[in-house]
Amino acid sequence: MPAISSHKPYRVGRSRTGLGLFATRPIKKGAKIVRYFGPLLDSRKKKDDAIENKYLFELNGRWTIDGSIRKNIARYINHACKPNAESDVSVRKRKVVIRAIKKIEPGEEINYDYGTDYFKAYLKPIGCKCDACEKKRKKKRAEARAERLRLKAKAERKALKKAEKQAAKAREKKAQTLNGKPTQTLNGNGKSRHVNGKPLNGHGGKSAAGRIIAATSGIHVPAGDGQGGENRASA
Repeated sequence: MPAISSHKPYRVGRSRTGLGLFATRPIKKGAKIVRYFGPLLDSRKKKDDAIENKYLFELNGRWTIDGSIRKNIARYINHACKPNAESDVSVRKRKVVIRAIKKIEPGEEINYDYGTDYFKAYLKPIGCKCDACEKKRKKKRAEARAERLRLKAKAERKALKKAEKQAAKAREKKAQTLNGKPTQTLNGNGKSRHVNGKPLNGHGGKSAAGRIIAATSGIHVPAGDGQGGENRASA
């Protein structure tokens, strides 16, 4: 790690993505923080155009700064989707300066937007880890948890309602059985033994008309005789 003069308003320190640049004292909005510098690469030259690293800062279609050298402290500044600094590019001078776009407090990490091309090539495949994206992911995770809990509670309410409905039907059925109309019970031969609470004998007995006919013919039939036979005593 390169040595940084104590009068500089920043220091290199550990960040969420590895190393980062942090303010050591208040930095005013619009103030110059640090210069991004390194060898100039000419895309017209094959040897320059063949160089690839994540510290390349493209000035235009021809010129690019190779900021991979250790003296380039600005290379430690990380990307942020909602940054507190920006890159001030002077194509004519082939120079880049990082400036504050808002007041930066001591201990706050300095960051700027690397641009769409860099984001798509290097950050999108692994997921941006800046504060704004981390907050967005946390919010989505919280919303997903809340949705799972909502669906679980809904399923539990539905199951409880179904159980209560089944219990109510069971109580209603039981009440109808206990308080309903008398039922007809059949004997083993399929004949009714109790109809509306009045018992009958096992063979059906004689009808009232049968008893009248027997009386007029001089034959005595005792009431309730289950066999329906004639009296042995003659009239």
